[in-house]
Amino acid sequence: MIPDSVTSIGNYAFRDCTSLTSIEIPDSVMRIGDYAFRDCTSLTSIVIPDSVTSIGNRAFAGCKNLTSIIIPDSVTSIGDSAFQDCTSLESVVIPEGLTSIGSYAFYDCEKLTEIRYNGTTAQWQKISKGVLVDYNTGEYKVYCTDGTLSKS
Repeated sequence: MIPDSVTSIGNYAFRDCTSLTSIEIPDSVMRIGDYAFRDCTSLTSIVIPDSVTSIGNRAFAGCKNLTSIIIPDSVTSIGDSAFQDCTSLESVVIPEGLTSIGSYAFYDCEKLTEIRYNGTTAQWQKISKGVLVDYNTGEYKVYCTDGTLSKS
């Protein structure tokens, strides 16, 4: 358990912790750093608290057993390659307040079939998306509050 006094999960903090299967991050954490959980290949679940506002570059890249993730309402940006190579990732819930998704964020998430977005289709289309955000992903659908969009 991470103590409540921690406000940031630093860069590379848990990188290559291949035996880590789950982790609960306290409400005091506001930022998940670059590569924080990179290649934690046994990580199957993670609870991200509402206090987190940004997910760093490659924060969860290579977490091959992570099947779903719920991004809290407070997150406004997802870094480059944040979930790249999460080959078991099937579904993602994205908050309405998100303003940017970095390049390669879901690159090689080949099983991704569902993105639940807590905003409208017009809001989804206004989110700044980097290059190849969804390269080599499943044929996912984006389920918005007012309709459904197919992978672009």
